[in-house]
This record gives sequence, C-alpha cells and structure tokens, in this order.
Amino acid sequence: MPKKKPATPRSYQVAMQELQEIVDAVENQELDVDTLSEKVKYALELVQFCKDRLRSTEDTINQAFGDD
Repeated sequence: MPKKKPATPRSYQVAMQELQEIVDAVENQELDVDTLSEKVKYALELVQFCKDRLRSTEDTINQAFGDD
C-alpha cells in the first residue's frame, strides 16, 4: 500500500518545525535512502509553502502601508 502524502502544513510555524525535524534527521543520518528521498521532496514542498506565505505576508504589509 502506498504511503500517504503528508498534508499541507496549517501554518508557517508548523512548516518550519517540520523542516527542522527533517534537517535533524538528515544530519543525524537517521534516514534510509528511500525515506531520505521522500523527506527531501516533502522538504522542498515545505520550503515553497514558506516562501509563498512570506510573499503573501509581504504583499499584505505593502498594501497596508502603501509601499506598492
């Protein structure tokens, strides 16, 4: 049975925590090659999520303060 894909994080903070857990596991060499591949792919998704959230927040701040 295929593994279930992790859900999109609820918040920036949760995404950052998950990224830190992945980094810690990689640094401690706790992952086998197959798991490592999955975790790296998920980490890339988390990074994109964080970038999008930061961009969205920046846009909101710029709109609020008129810095278009």
